[in-house]
Amino acid sequence: MTEGNCGQEACVARNGKRQGEISSVFMPYSPRVEDIAVYPVKGMQGHSVRSAEAEECGLRGDRRWMVVDVDGMFLSQRELPGLARIAPRLGAAGLSLTIADETIHVPVPGDEATSLKVRIWHDTLPVRDSGDQVAEWLGRQLGRPVRLVFQNDPDLRRTDVTYAPTQPSVSLADGFPLLITSTASLGDLNQRMATDVPMARFRPNIVVTGCSAWAEDTWRLIRIGSSVIRLVKPCARCAVTLVDQKTGEKPTPREPLRTLATFRRGRRGVMFGQNAIIVKPGVIRLTDRIELLEIGPVDLDM
Repeated sequence: MTEGNCGQEACVARNGKRQGEISSVFMPYSPRVEDIAVYPVKGMQGHSVRSAEAEECGLRGDRRWMVVDVDGMFLSQRELPGLARIAPRLGAAGLSLTIADETIHVPVPGDEATSLKVRIWHDTLPVRDSGDQVAEWLGRQLGRPVRLVFQNDPDLRRTDVTYAPTQPSVSLADGFPLLITSTASLGDLNQRMATDVPMARFRPNIVVTGCSAWAEDTWRLIRIGSSVIRLVKPCARCAVTLVDQKTGEKPTPREPLRTLATFRRGRRGVMFGQNAIIVKPGVIRLTDRIELLEIGPVDLDM
């Protein structure tokens, strides 16, 4: 058995355990955490951290803030690629937003804040408005009227029951608490293109190294540090992957989607990375070993 297919065929016998009991699946490779990224505001820049608390709704501090239009519809880099130019940072009392040499500080909206109903994909949920000052600042930066909102209660939003029957809570991410990718898969993609793209284009939370390309397609249940994570479906990619995550520009307008479509197409789109839920909360750290607990067949149509 070669390394290239070990993700699919690696010793599915679970060390003699009965089906349903959690123990390691043998792997002839040793995957580890290469990067951990948090995106405080949906659609804005992310930043790497050395460790993160994996909570039911996602990494602590990840995508709890969001930009919406005047009708309460969420906005992302699909509509506003300029969001990529704004760097958010979490602090003890709230959030700072920086673009070029301009910074604004935003406190966490308290109980006295205005409650708004906003829409994110098929979900409508109550959030707290962050006030006029930051709304005006963002509107000037982005060239249209917007509001910044805060998700004060993640329990009010749940993942799709089709892929996560337990329906854990989820932040303001597109649909699932975590996105997991691997450096080997990005390397394979880049080998097929004239110009490399960085991993930031795919906005993952956890980047894995030390496995073969696309091995993550076969992972179903993994342990990282003290957390247990279930990978529930491949991630269909959109036009956000075309956007440079520092400048907000599209240097090669059709890539990497055009190349991905030649070999990673599923029924729901072209796939890169795996959406995941957190079965057991815990701390994830850089260089943590990834223990494979359950595997399954590759299915890009999930």
